[in-house]
Amino acid sequence: MIWIPVTLFAAFAQTFRFMFQKQLRIQTLSTGGATFARFLFAAPLIAVIALCYPLARGYSWPKLDTLFFLYSSAGGLCQVCATMCVVALFQQRNFTVGITFKKIEVLFAAGLGLIILGEGVSLPAVGVILIGVIGVLFLSDNRQTIRSESPRFFNYATALGVSCGILFGACAVLYRGATLHIWAEDVFARSSFTLAVVILLQLIGMVGYLLWREPGQLRSVVMAWRTAVWVGVLSLLGSLAWFTAFALQNAAYVKALGQVEILFSFAVSIFVFGEKLGRGEVLGILLLSVSVVGLIFLL
Repeated sequence: MIWIPVTLFAAFAQTFRFMFQKQLRIQTLSTGGATFARFLFAAPLIAVIALCYPLARGYSWPKLDTLFFLYSSAGGLCQVCATMCVVALFQQRNFTVGITFKKIEVLFAAGLGLIILGEGVSLPAVGVILIGVIGVLFLSDNRQTIRSESPRFFNYATALGVSCGILFGACAVLYRGATLHIWAEDVFARSSFTLAVVILLQLIGMVGYLLWREPGQLRSVVMAWRTAVWVGVLSLLGSLAWFTAFALQNAAYVKALGQVEILFSFAVSIFVFGEKLGRGEVLGILLLSVSVVGLIFLL
């Protein structure tokens, strides 16, 4: 059951990583720049960990197969796109709503886990997951936003929220697939090496993208290092915890428990950003919280 505290820590670290990314997006950087910050400052740290840990323990070099690189690269691409969606969503809705929207990833993680890896979930678990999806419908209500002329439910913010949920759900399953196609001496060796490969691929891809589309953002990210470095450190800690949890347990269950991130984000939204929530948003958050508690008791 070690995967439970590991997942809770991952959700905690990820909440505060997104907090710093929102600050970067508000202050100086574009969506692409705020996304790139996590890879730039996390890459050197995870490289040292992935290389030094096996040496310190006297382990042999991990053994990989072709599917490992397929799952890693596909998962990395999904995660980059998902992160850009959620950072852009912060510009449309408040912090808690942005984080909660992405929690529909658990539904897609369950479906894709069954299709890709053949890992299903129980019928009661599907029921409580659907409660969380209903909560998302309340969160998608655009009635109280400034742009009242835009569609109430099927609006730009909803599109971003659903997109990041689909993509985060997909990358969770793909990362679990990657950890199943690497042989190493223990779980941490598997998860840290997988994460190092993924972040390296993401770093290369984001550098290429920014050179092509937003070359000035590379310098801006470096100049904003005082905030950006925390994005990298928290990203590294959170990702290590996520990857370790994926190596231990079904991705759908990991992401379901990870919905506790909603509660962390609620505190950040109020005490850091001074944001207020509407009645529909509170109801949506409550339904998703019920989904989290229900899944914990079913595990």
